[in-house]
Amino acid sequence: MEEDSQRIGGHFSGLAVILSREDQRDSPQSSRLISYFDDIGFQSVERTLEHIFDLPYKSVRPLPTPIEATLIHSILKNDICKFRVKQEADLHNREGICITDSGCGPHNIAIDDASICGGIRFIKQPLIIESHAVFSSVRANACVWTGKWMYEIILETSGIQQLGWATLSCPFTEHKGVGDAEDSYAFDGRRVKKWNKEAETYGQSWVVGDVIGCCIDLDHNEISFYRNGLPLGVAFDNVRKMAPGLGYYPAISLSQGERCVLNFGTHPFKYPIEGFHSLQGPPTVSPLATHLLQCLLRLLELQQMEKSDSTSVEKLGRLKRFAPIKELFHQIAHAICEEFFFAVDMDLGSVEYVCWGPLVSFLMDVFKKQAPHDYESLDGVIDLFLEFRGSCMMFQHVISSLSCSCKIATLVLTECPYSGSYSYLALVCHVLRREELMVLWWESPDFEFLFEGFLSRKGLNKQDLQCLMPSVWWPGSSEDVSYEGSMMLATTTLSGAVSKIEEMHRKFCCLVIQFIPPITPPQLPGSVFVTFLHNVLLKNRGADRNPPPPGVPSSSVVVSLYTVILHFLSEGFPEGDIYRWIKGTGTKAGGDVGFLHRGGHRSFPLGLFLKNDPHRTDISRLGGLFNHLLTSHPVSDGETEVLRWEEGCMDDEETKITHSTKYKPCCCSSSDFDFTRITKDPIQLRSKGSQAFCSPIPERSAHVGAECSSGSLNDDMMDKPSSSDQSEPEFSYRPLQHHLRNVPMRTSHLSSATLREEELFDAMLLLYHIGLAPNFKQASYYMSHQSQSISLLEETDKQIKERACGEQLKSLKEARNAYREELIDCVRQCAWYRISLSSQWKQRGMYATCKWIVELLLVLSKMGSLFIYIPEFYLEALVDCFHALRRSDPSFVPSAVFLKHGLTSFVTFIVTHFNDSRISSAALRDLLIQSISVLVQYKDYLVAFESNAAAVQTLPRALLSAFDNRSWIPVTNILLRLFKGFGFGPSKNGESSTSNVFQGLLRDTCIHDEALFSAFLNRLFNTLSWTMTEFSVSVREMQEKYQVLELQQRKCIIIFDLSCNLARVLEFCTHEIPQAFLAGSDMNLRRLIELIVFILNQVTSAADAEFFDMPLRRLGHSQEKINRGMVLAPLVGIILNLLDANLDPESQNDLLAVFASMDCPVTVQCGFQYLLEYNWAGTLRGDTSATRLGQLQQFSGLLRSRTESTKAGGMISGGEAEMDNDDQCCICYNSVANARFEPCSHRSCHGCITRHLLNCQRCFFCNATVMEVLRDDEKTV
Repeated sequence: MEEDSQRIGGHFSGLAVILSREDQRDSPQSSRLISYFDDIGFQSVERTLEHIFDLPYKSVRPLPTPIEATLIHSILKNDICKFRVKQEADLHNREGICITDSGCGPHNIAIDDASICGGIRFIKQPLIIESHAVFSSVRANACVWTGKWMYEIILETSGIQQLGWATLSCPFTEHKGVGDAEDSYAFDGRRVKKWNKEAETYGQSWVVGDVIGCCIDLDHNEISFYRNGLPLGVAFDNVRKMAPGLGYYPAISLSQGERCVLNFGTHPFKYPIEGFHSLQGPPTVSPLATHLLQCLLRLLELQQMEKSDSTSVEKLGRLKRFAPIKELFHQIAHAICEEFFFAVDMDLGSVEYVCWGPLVSFLMDVFKKQAPHDYESLDGVIDLFLEFRGSCMMFQHVISSLSCSCKIATLVLTECPYSGSYSYLALVCHVLRREELMVLWWESPDFEFLFEGFLSRKGLNKQDLQCLMPSVWWPGSSEDVSYEGSMMLATTTLSGAVSKIEEMHRKFCCLVIQFIPPITPPQLPGSVFVTFLHNVLLKNRGADRNPPPPGVPSSSVVVSLYTVILHFLSEGFPEGDIYRWIKGTGTKAGGDVGFLHRGGHRSFPLGLFLKNDPHRTDISRLGGLFNHLLTSHPVSDGETEVLRWEEGCMDDEETKITHSTKYKPCCCSSSDFDFTRITKDPIQLRSKGSQAFCSPIPERSAHVGAECSSGSLNDDMMDKPSSSDQSEPEFSYRPLQHHLRNVPMRTSHLSSATLREEELFDAMLLLYHIGLAPNFKQASYYMSHQSQSISLLEETDKQIKERACGEQLKSLKEARNAYREELIDCVRQCAWYRISLSSQWKQRGMYATCKWIVELLLVLSKMGSLFIYIPEFYLEALVDCFHALRRSDPSFVPSAVFLKHGLTSFVTFIVTHFNDSRISSAALRDLLIQSISVLVQYKDYLVAFESNAAAVQTLPRALLSAFDNRSWIPVTNILLRLFKGFGFGPSKNGESSTSNVFQGLLRDTCIHDEALFSAFLNRLFNTLSWTMTEFSVSVREMQEKYQVLELQQRKCIIIFDLSCNLARVLEFCTHEIPQAFLAGSDMNLRRLIELIVFILNQVTSAADAEFFDMPLRRLGHSQEKINRGMVLAPLVGIILNLLDANLDPESQNDLLAVFASMDCPVTVQCGFQYLLEYNWAGTLRGDTSATRLGQLQQFSGLLRSRTESTKAGGMISGGEAEMDNDDQCCICYNSVANARFEPCSHRSCHGCITRHLLNCQRCFFCNATVMEVLRDDEKTV
């Protein structure tokens, strides 16, 4: 009996306070919850307490007293005693580690400053470091010699880093670090190697956001590494044991610009490995804090259970087991929180650990990782916590933890669409709707660092993609038929997950945009976001360098920011007061149409190009460097005003497509009806009432639909991002304005750092240039590589079927397996880029962006000096964005309307500016001419060029002028594609995009501008001679070495292709303008024939004909697909064109005589014989070309007769010729020296001098500058 008075139910006597009758009378009935029994004997209050505090069944005896705070504290105190006993036991299990006090405390592990070699910068205390030297190394201040230990590293960059363990004997130098010496061990995921003096292949490639676990097991003498919790295998065994106090230190080496986060145990591990201890032990209060939060979670679950709708049977069962939580909740929750905050306050060093671990996990459990989220319960917890002192510091750590979690969160297929960083973003978005918490975060010194974390997305490597897309299929695949459906399902699921994350990014940025910082002078909404945006751009200066400078944020931050801004400008801003501020600074427009889709009047502040912002000063402009332009081309104040123009003002009236015309641009769905009639595979649409895998975004139809057409916009595309699955009112989701204050609508004394759509547009283009363009280039690479791999796989399968056995069959099967693995990886990469880059709303926005940029550039090009101030990234973003859309998979719109419905002005711009001297960068001009080269090879795009007035007027002359030392390759490709299918024999490719329009225009230009054509023809002769010489030299080098190296083979193929293309252009010239060779001076004809003879000599004089053809065979291609006939055919065409020329015989140069006058008649005859005997079967088109070979044979016979007669005549007059040697030209030895250079007076024949002066203005004897040339008849040339 005495014992029972001391302890009731195994707890202190305070658990069962028996109230006196007087006390019961004084207490109101509602405040007293005494034990009661139902008809089957359930004791509900006691069972409820046992469940909440995880106590044994019936350990709480019947309570005759009300539930009071003292009772709850008594229960919790009993638990606290138990946890203290357990903590003391855990402290004795940490033997085998020695920590040196480095100023952070005797038990805190940090970087040993004395060990630093190179340049190490602490980005964020305590352990986020970055290398500013070529190679930097550091060690921690703790070593281990026995037991099993680990630490974690979060990769902020994914370059060369050597992570692992090292002893004090490992030297750190500028070139050697961890793993480069004995008793030091490292893993480098960039090079996928492990290092211990020597490197060996090990592990997987790593990506930004990976968590690398570095584990050392000194009980079994092994070191192993983990990537995101998955083992990479034992890296090193037989690790040498060390004496106590002289063990292995955590150590890392970083190359320049590399950045990582070290976690020795300061925070809970993201992926703890069973059996391994953290180097820094967890705080003793952590288990107790976890227990208290779990008690609170169970209490919340009971509360939610009681509130939730359910059947009466379920309610009856719960009522029988538990007491009404509504009457218990307040006192129990407060008591738990009091004990929680008291425990954490007693150990101040534990706050960060508890918040990063138990508290964040608790909040996530309350909120629910998957939708529908429990907003009401989370609000209750936040309200409860904010009542306690110290909660602000805790929420600061919570925000930091959630930011870090966004960086490392990986997509899991089974959790989609609420996977990756979605749940952390959803949680922080709701937390930051409280004004006091938003202010707390904004005032934090790490505000921008954390902001970047929330916008980060973890990268994926080959193994990650394999997990997300286990089944792979491609068109024509021989894989299992079920793989197609499985892959489609996986990609659809992943697309939904990406859309959810992007949606949360937009909500998060909207919170920041709407936030008004509590400072003076008052700020307009958006000022905080604009400041952050400018700082991100500032940090990314030089991000396109290789390697990028230190401090550049993750590219995923740039991509996320771009995606957010693109959605704002294309789909429109959310409704609310903030929208009035944003719209009030930009173009006036009716309704809420997105900035990019507004038709009618458009405007742009020209002062934006002249702002001296830090992130702009070193950005190159079209005319050169900004500071130089300010001096050489100053701009008046009047020129910096707002530029205004009408949409489509630079287009022809016949081809104009705007938001106001009958036909709408491709970014509006009013053209979709036409698309479905044009293409065999219409764009997949759904009506506004149909169902899709994600719900529509409500603002899209209202925003863009008001301007583009009457309810026919493409807002119902299948993959359009959706809003949350649950509306806010369902879960008491409080709008932001309930928590954040608004400023009055007045503009005096307001900061100028406000949000303007034009500035967002400008920043978006720079973000695209920095972050998106490399991604699209990579996507294009994988698409191209995928096509090549499919071709190689098909060719290999064909060769396997033709060979039944042997070693060659074995090697073919091995090659096939390698090709298949490459193809599978390419298919996964292409699918991922399609998911992340090519959703329909993004393509709409990109198309509208292209339309906006090109109109702005064309308008500014008419404004003199302002054009040269345009940043180069405007032009680069335009071209790259255009081609990314053109190559997109799936296609945005059919190619037939891609240019016609909105981007005809793009054709106008590139044809009028690829040779514009105001663009100082030759690389930019190359970019424009290469765009022409790509587009004209497609029939649909070529039609757009033919119908474009600017192209018809300027392109022919501009192409001939641009054929110079730099641009001759793209100009040749353009000309070839305009002539495709023209000439003797087929062109290299079967398809034809020939243009009769431009062929006629080029012919007329050459005829009417003799000087231009003469200069072009001279450069054409020189270039073809050079390419054939280079090809011959490369073949000869390989013949001498008796081997075909891949690099040399690639070089030969490229040079041979260029030679064939140049020969085709020359063939066109002889067909369309034969008078340039057969009339007047015979210099052009003689140069042409010399070139033909030279090429024939190179092709026919190879010692080993089979070896000559080997370099021309692409890997996996048969000889029939590419051979020497490709360069011989245009030579035959040239000769036949000259023979067919219908000119006046009296004024026509004698083709036969010039051929016969060549000083190598045997070579000429052998060449003609080779052409006639060449196997043209399968090469010539029909009987026409075969018939024309008879004409060539007839000419060859005439040439043989003329050569023999010339030779006989030469023998007769040989003695007489020797007497006149002094008068012969010493260059050609074929004509009389009848002209001289002035002032040096050196003599030669007029033909040789004229030919020489085409390329050089110096005497070829003494190198003196030639002032004039005098013929013997005293006539100045």
